[in-house]
Amino acid sequence: MSELHELSAVRQAELIAAGELTAPELLEHYLARVERLDHEVGAFITVTEDLARAQAAESQRRADRARRGEGRIGPLHGVPVPVKDSVHVAGVPTSFASAAVIPGPAARDDHVVGRLRRAGTVMIGKTNLSEFELSGHCENRIAPPARTPWDPRRSAGGSSGGAAAAVAAGLSPLAHGSDSAGSVRGPASACGLVGFKPSRGLVPGGPTSYDVSGLTTSGALARTVADAAALLDVLTTDTAGAPVWRARPESDGTFCGHAARVPRRLRVALVEHAAVPGVEVDAECRAAAANAAALLDRLGHRVEPARLLTDGALGRAFPVVWSVLTAARAVAPEHEDELMPLTRFLRAQGRRHDGVAFAEALREFRAIATRTAAHFAAYDVVLTPTLAAPPLPVGHLRNEADPAAESAATVAFSPFTCLYNVTGQPAVSLPLHWSAEGLPIGVMLAAPRGDDALLISLAAQLEREQPWSGRRPGIW
Repeated sequence: MSELHELSAVRQAELIAAGELTAPELLEHYLARVERLDHEVGAFITVTEDLARAQAAESQRRADRARRGEGRIGPLHGVPVPVKDSVHVAGVPTSFASAAVIPGPAARDDHVVGRLRRAGTVMIGKTNLSEFELSGHCENRIAPPARTPWDPRRSAGGSSGGAAAAVAAGLSPLAHGSDSAGSVRGPASACGLVGFKPSRGLVPGGPTSYDVSGLTTSGALARTVADAAALLDVLTTDTAGAPVWRARPESDGTFCGHAARVPRRLRVALVEHAAVPGVEVDAECRAAAANAAALLDRLGHRVEPARLLTDGALGRAFPVVWSVLTAARAVAPEHEDELMPLTRFLRAQGRRHDGVAFAEALREFRAIATRTAAHFAAYDVVLTPTLAAPPLPVGHLRNEADPAAESAATVAFSPFTCLYNVTGQPAVSLPLHWSAEGLPIGVMLAAPRGDDALLISLAAQLEREQPWSGRRPGIW
């Protein structure tokens, strides 16, 4: 058998189901790698060995019963899946990567964690992030920076950078992330992974907290499209009381099933330039999008150049909502000074906006979604670079002396991603390009809201034509 971490998550689960591998064996393999290698990439804030070992033992018992015909198990049963340290796991502290938070054990699971438990996955730990998920890096005051394994001098991106670093370094087979403005897709680009942000409402939020703006959703970071699809199958559901929901995909009822399907001939809009004034997209990132367009063309899809809307509405509305949501974070007054400068800056900005301004910005979000849908109505998919630059050196974005400049630099680094959080559309970053320096550079595909299954099929088609999972960083 190959080294266990070289296998896809789906293949690992198949071996467990067949009795050729046990969940405890797989867990111990990954725990050993975390102990040996995590100091190089800063993937984890908390490693939950005791919880993971108990879950692995129970998963194995369920797998044994399933082989005797006593019940069924899912596509990721027995596979380790860490979660971002912004969701609650009962009995485990939640830090939000902030020195201002005094974490105690969470009283209950968030919905996504409950789904991971029921699917028989194993909670190996909680991954690194930027403080309160606010920046394009994972450089906080409670843990080492998250670094891309392709060049540990460079950042893994943010805010789900720890999750991306864990998967890219082979410390976990796949990982949960959350995405409010590109926080799954940006780290996927920096770490050479698949990063999938599903349609709004497909993955339930809460119950501890809900994002009233609709920006945030949980998503998947994985080495293959099939692995990402399997995690989406675990996380998605039509939850009673959810504000928005979509029916599950057609065909065999799973996203995994769609990863094996060939999509119809699609109309693709190629966008190479950002709509943020003054932002220049790096030549390598433009080349990544152009090469992906050529690949799509060879596969029979129709690709045409296009541009994003440039009316400035996104640039006006997004900072209002972002800052108000940051100001609404519960932080004890006596710990405000322990917040990082960017967080304090955004909270101060948010407190300057009243309820009317917040409501107007949310109304503008809905108008942006309508205009964007009309603007791209002739297309099935929009193709862009994921980010405007290759992975940045650690410390490049962080600017404690001038948090306003840090905020602006973060927007300039990721000018394509937040649109789809505003519109609620699904979007995926794929590792189809590497720079001359050997750095991964992602391309992003977005589809109309609810067309997640189509996006999975297209992403898998691209992967089959130009596989990437055999490329591995030196740490591997």
